[in-house]
Amino acid sequence: MNCKTFALRSLVVFCAVVTVLGCSSNSKLPEATIHPSLTSDINDYRYLIGPGDSVNIFVWRNPELSGSFSVRPDGMITTKLIEDIEVTGRTPTQLARELEEKLSVYINNPRVSVTIGGYVGPFSEQVRVIGEATNPKAVNYKENMTLLDLMISVGGITEFASGNNTQLIRTVDGRQEAYRIFIDDLIRDGDISKNVDILPGDIIIIPEAWF
Repeated sequence: MNCKTFALRSLVVFCAVVTVLGCSSNSKLPEATIHPSLTSDINDYRYLIGPGDSVNIFVWRNPELSGSFSVRPDGMITTKLIEDIEVTGRTPTQLARELEEKLSVYINNPRVSVTIGGYVGPFSEQVRVIGEATNPKAVNYKENMTLLDLMISVGGITEFASGNNTQLIRTVDGRQEAYRIFIDDLIRDGDISKNVDILPGDIIIIPEAWF
């Protein structure tokens, strides 16, 4: 192959790649679906079952139907009598009542209790900290969690953080709202009045300071 033929073929390949990339850049990925938490008040928190949890089901007088079942990544479990029942996003009490309804087809007047192990919860309940945190990560929500608790979980903020310009993103009535919070005042100056309640599903964005 001479140099002229090689150059021509290289040009054809380059044009083809540019064309494909150009077409790809016009495509738009779908936006992430917002799954708001059911908790909108710090005093009304209820734990919801999520993938990775262990669901312990006790059916009164029916030990053969009782047992411990792991919640699959698709949010479902398969019990000894009921296949593929969705459990994620439900409270243990809600799941117990649903199981009673389904089991009533097979046994008379079933009584079910549900307890949870693992305590992972659904993704919609996790609190996410990104940006200039020492250890950015998603944190499993715990009842009455505050900003100070969250900062302890992620190891505080880096020396490059602009803590007082931090944004808290919260879903309110199906819409994401942004609030300014003051992490520098809280953890560097000890101003406890800047401590705020955290709700399931909150996102904390800590920006880098401009020097």
